[in-house]
Amino acid sequence: MAPTSTPQTPFGRVLTAMVTPFTADGSLDLDGAQRLAAHLVDAGNDGLIVNGTTGESPTTSDAEKAQLVRAVVEAVGDRAHVVAGVGTNDTRHSIELARAAQAAGAHGLLTVTPYYNKPPQEGLYQHFTAVADATELPVMLYDIPGRSGVPITTETMTRLAAHPRIVANKDAKGDLGRASWAIATTGLAWYSGDDMLNLPLLSVGAIGFVSVVGHVVTPELRALVDAHTSGDVAKATEIHQRLLPVFTGMFRTQGVITSKAALAMRGLPSGPLRLPLVGLTEAETEQLRRDLAAGGVQI
Repeated sequence: MAPTSTPQTPFGRVLTAMVTPFTADGSLDLDGAQRLAAHLVDAGNDGLIVNGTTGESPTTSDAEKAQLVRAVVEAVGDRAHVVAGVGTNDTRHSIELARAAQAAGAHGLLTVTPYYNKPPQEGLYQHFTAVADATELPVMLYDIPGRSGVPITTETMTRLAAHPRIVANKDAKGDLGRASWAIATTGLAWYSGDDMLNLPLLSVGAIGFVSVVGHVVTPELRALVDAHTSGDVAKATEIHQRLLPVFTGMFRTQGVITSKAALAMRGLPSGPLRLPLVGLTEAETEQLRRDLAAGGVQI
């Protein structure tokens, strides 16, 4: 059974986009995934995104994706929302992944804007609607034009919000003005998908985060959102400013790479990366250590 949710916070407030641990030979580490999921929920996450970009979804098979959802649901599904990434640039494939995620026990779906083929807004509308129609699970859209090449316009977002199962958006557009209009217009639960903008997005109506830095600072993110929600903006701002070195350090290169490095530093499951991603150099590793230390992260 999925954890309790409300229309205002359908997946909770603090979610981490979880890496996919691999063994030394590069195969799926399901035991490690369960241990990491438990650690992240113990740290204060309301939910986890599995099979997202940070989970190396471009290089995991459909079978591995289903196995991972099943394992994470088994580990933490009674106390955290397990949201499965099912976004591709092929609507039929996304529908297949959505149905497989539902069968594996996922509590919700994350579906990214189709990438590379650059569909028009009507194509986006039909794509997201078809995925939402394919299962009974609530859907979080993922708007990230820097990766996909195409933004979801406010008009399209408003049309999509009329679907009974499209309940949220993960915003990595980096445009507070557009976010303000979309939050006001759509009524969707709005999640920051850009850690540096977590606090600014809360200020214009976001309700929480889908975070990468949550791998190392979930308690601080929880404190930030709780402070802001309770009206203590000064405290939220202080936490945000204290975390600036972490936000910067975790995105000096691709976030999967730094997340796995940071987890390894803390003795938590991570494992190697699958090409075309590669590990940090020794110099980059030391820079990440300095960044994390400057933000108060104990390594």
